[in-house]
Amino acid sequence: MGKRTPFYEVHRAYQGHMIEFAGWEMPAYYTGIIKEHQNVRRNVGLFDVSHMGQIEVRGKDALINLQKLLISNVENMSVSQVKYSALCYPDGGVIDDITIYRLAEDRALLCVNASMIERDYQWILQNLEGDAEVIDRGSAFAQLAIQGPNSLRVLQKLTPINLAQIRYYRFEYGTVDGVHTIISRTGYTGEEGFELYFNTEFAIQIWERLMTEGKPLGIQPVGLGARDTLRLEMGFPLYRHELDATITFLEAGLERFIDFTKKSFIGKDALLQQRAQGVQRKLIGFKMVEEGIPRAQYQIYKDEKKIGMVTSGTMSPTLRKGIGLGYVEIEEAREGNEISIMIRNKKFHAKIAGIPFYNRSLTNISEIRIGEYDDTTGQEGCTLRYRECF
Repeated sequence: MGKRTPFYEVHRAYQGHMIEFAGWEMPAYYTGIIKEHQNVRRNVGLFDVSHMGQIEVRGKDALINLQKLLISNVENMSVSQVKYSALCYPDGGVIDDITIYRLAEDRALLCVNASMIERDYQWILQNLEGDAEVIDRGSAFAQLAIQGPNSLRVLQKLTPINLAQIRYYRFEYGTVDGVHTIISRTGYTGEEGFELYFNTEFAIQIWERLMTEGKPLGIQPVGLGARDTLRLEMGFPLYRHELDATITFLEAGLERFIDFTKKSFIGKDALLQQRAQGVQRKLIGFKMVEEGIPRAQYQIYKDEKKIGMVTSGTMSPTLRKGIGLGYVEIEEAREGNEISIMIRNKKFHAKIAGIPFYNRSLTNISEIRIGEYDDTTGQEGCTLRYRECF
């Protein structure tokens, strides 16, 4: 039996189909992956993401340490800003991709992948210097994601914070249904949405209030299955698929998140060398031309030559065709290139396509790709201090 989030009994009550995921018992779906996916795109969905890890680094030298540990520039982050980043090995391979929240001048919170919590914690602890400490805060946090075009309207019913004024990849300290909460305008779906961090004892209270207030706006619970298809339509990477210890952010097409202007960080020298020499493989997106559903570990061909491997694939509920991500030889990694995917010992035609596969109106802030809104100016004067939340 795996670990259980504070929402386990809720999942059972809502007839969630439970599976083991990264050591946790989590709902794969409730009413069905396609239905849940489409409802997030059209209305609003509620996700339990409490299996994700939360690691706090605090102290006078907290930001100095994170500057050394992470590929992005964290010292220029303002309080209430969020960034997408990564921890790397000295050879540039990815330990984990994370989001970092600057909670205060001397505090930051890392949201890390469920399967990498202990590894990340130990890596940070081993490399910590000066006046700083690292704390695993996972047992203190419940985490929900509310995503979809109606997410703001639902959540606004439960908080006095003006949600419309929270910018993309920013957060506010506030209350949700009277409970102290970190309200973050982030998500993993490509839709309008928020992620909420609050004390575990209020987990069921907030879930049920959101479900009640969201009923007129079409809210439904969403499992891991639709979370995966939603992120894949956006081309967002998933650790142990598009990223791992053998892959660099350069190969994954994520160089924009690396700050090479920093004096140093773990992995910088290796990444600089790889950038100078040029990558030998690249992450690409592709759409199926013939009917067929690509899956991770399927082989990618150009004519009779194997050129790479699928890392993630699915039948897109929005596009109604097979889509996928994969690594191919750099010479073949050009948009429009015709390739084949080996599915059950038969080649099916596909074409390399731009990412994301799914686009909302460019006027909608949620269409911005993950973490790209990354300026250092921001809202000041948070309404609650961090210690009041936890």
